[in-house]
Amino acid sequence: MSDMTIQQVLTQMRQLKIEAGAEVQATEGSGKPGFAELLNRSIEQVSDNQQASGQMSAAFERGDPGVDLASVMIAGQKSRISFEAMMQVRNRLVEAYREIQNMPI
Repeated sequence: MSDMTIQQVLTQMRQLKIEAGAEVQATEGSGKPGFAELLNRSIEQVSDNQQASGQMSAAFERGDPGVDLASVMIAGQKSRISFEAMMQVRNRLVEAYREIQNMPI
């Protein structure tokens, strides 16, 4: 991996850290969002990651000079990881629902 690619990845990671910190501060200052709102936000973020990954892949396949392979691979991995995390949350919610359903009254 070239130094330029490593620097790009580090820059992206720093930017994501800054954005996440700003988002946390925004929710702490105002009323805390409900569970449904947080779930909707995360689903939208997963969808955005998947769309961005698809767009980058298509741009790379077209031969767009502004898109390199490393960026495409990173976007694909971010998309995959966020989708897997969302699936784990869904599985835990279904499991919790079944547990509650099976509780004696």
